[in-house]
Amino acid sequence: MALVRVLDFRQDEHGDWLAVLSCGHTQHLRHQPPWQNRAWVLDAQQRQAQLEKPFLCGWCATEHAASEALTERPNKDLHKER
Repeated sequence: MALVRVLDFRQDEHGDWLAVLSCGHTQHLRHQPPWQNRAWVLDAQQRQAQLEKPFLCGWCATEHAASEALTERPNKDLHKER
């Protein structure tokens, strides 16, 4: 699991909110019901309340999964004759 902390929030060029994370990544946090129900991102006080809270970074999780897949792959000699 890739838990990091929310350091700040900013808006992108379309006005959508992004969480700035302690790992250096950013994560969009959109409120688009019924698919994404995050009404709290629209309120400054509720965003403020999320600062420093743990957050699961999807980018770090993907990087971690890819790294694990590479290390778990059996070491095969590609030049070996069959």
